[in-house]
Amino acid sequence: MADPMQHSHHAAPAGDGALAALRARTPEVIAPGHTFESVTDSISHIVLTKRTPIGWFIGFAFAFLLLMLLNVTVAKLLMEGIGIWGNNVPVGWAFDIINFVWWIGIGHAGTLISAILLLFRQQWRTSINRFAEAMTLFAVACAAMFPLLHTGRPWLAVYWLFPYPNSMGLWPQFRSPLIWDVFAVSTYGTVSALFWFTGLVPDMATLRDRAESKVAKKIFGAAALGWRGSARHWHRYEMAYLLLAGISTPLVLSVHSVVSFDFAVSVLPGWHATIFPPYFVAGAIYSGFAMVMTLAIPLRSVYGLDGFITMRHIHNMTKVMLVTGMIVAYGYFNEAFFSWYAGNEYEGYMMLNRMEGPYAVFYWSLIAINAVMIQLFWFRSVRDNIALLFVLSLLVNVGMWLERFVIIVTSLHRDFLPSSWDIYMPTRWDFAMFAGTMGLFLSLFFLFIRFLPAIAIFEMRTITPEAKLKHHG
Repeated sequence: MADPMQHSHHAAPAGDGALAALRARTPEVIAPGHTFESVTDSISHIVLTKRTPIGWFIGFAFAFLLLMLLNVTVAKLLMEGIGIWGNNVPVGWAFDIINFVWWIGIGHAGTLISAILLLFRQQWRTSINRFAEAMTLFAVACAAMFPLLHTGRPWLAVYWLFPYPNSMGLWPQFRSPLIWDVFAVSTYGTVSALFWFTGLVPDMATLRDRAESKVAKKIFGAAALGWRGSARHWHRYEMAYLLLAGISTPLVLSVHSVVSFDFAVSVLPGWHATIFPPYFVAGAIYSGFAMVMTLAIPLRSVYGLDGFITMRHIHNMTKVMLVTGMIVAYGYFNEAFFSWYAGNEYEGYMMLNRMEGPYAVFYWSLIAINAVMIQLFWFRSVRDNIALLFVLSLLVNVGMWLERFVIIVTSLHRDFLPSSWDIYMPTRWDFAMFAGTMGLFLSLFFLFIRFLPAIAIFEMRTITPEAKLKHHG
């Protein structure tokens, strides 16, 4: 009779081999060979170097040119009013609300990566959370412009959007979606800024200690808030960071749900749908991760950070995009199904107009990108192709912008009264405003990666083999 212990002895190496093969197939969250010193040197060098890469100047010059276009457009708008846009009587909301929702959605990935993945102890967030948080702040800054400028004369109207005591006893209309947006965006921006700055404090101390310039030492020292790395400092830091993560987590669901209420609480066909909150949240995470991918791929390539932003991060981001993209595609299917199943002639015509009307090319383009193209992420060969992923992430950003265009314009340009129907045509100032906000976003991002650590130094040190050895020791 064969010895059962002998079988178990021979079976173990086979199991270990399969496990080893699986681990070899799954990339690490940090390249092998990194130590505390190498991590600190690699990331801090980008900030403390005195020789800025020529590519940075070229990129910043292009972004700054678009930013100047934004300044010209805003000046023109304030002098002449929103009549310079293509808005008309049925399409009162156009590029301004499209871009507002699009930018708010882009900021969602930063909060999700920073807060939710931190609470779930996902180590792969550590390489991308810092610049994703910065991306959130810059996207919120771009989004906040549109509701303010849409009032036409913000210096006469903006302060009425905020609930503050005044001598006349007048308060905002709390049933207005515009007021909801003010609460959502201001809360989102404030908490995100606190979360981002809190995470920066230990790294500011590292840069303070390594900087050679006296001016840089003073600036980084002020930002470090007297950080000395004592046990008391770390204890208070971790408590504050976890608390802010807990506060930020509901914002991922609440902020874009509130934005979706701008549409869902109306009685307009194409907007009046209870599926909008989860549908908008999934779309926001989808577009947000696409923007993180769009920024991460050039960042790791130009600055040689592929040892920190590894293929593990790329794979995980594509999987998140696949899941949320499938949820968005399910939302598209539900919109079409509800319009048919409800038996409402207005809802039915709205969907037919999307599919066959004057903006049908935009509808089918977003379906092709967000519902069909996203299926490519099932294939590992696609997930391993960095150049292709960069193109696909750009297309996802385009597809999500088209989704907002279709939801807003196709629902508005065909009113209940056929005599009110009109075609919306954006003007050059609409496009200039949108391009200008991209210039603002990119300008801020270029300044961020030059003067602040784009990757969290102290968090990357915690996942090095050296840290694991010390922990187990």
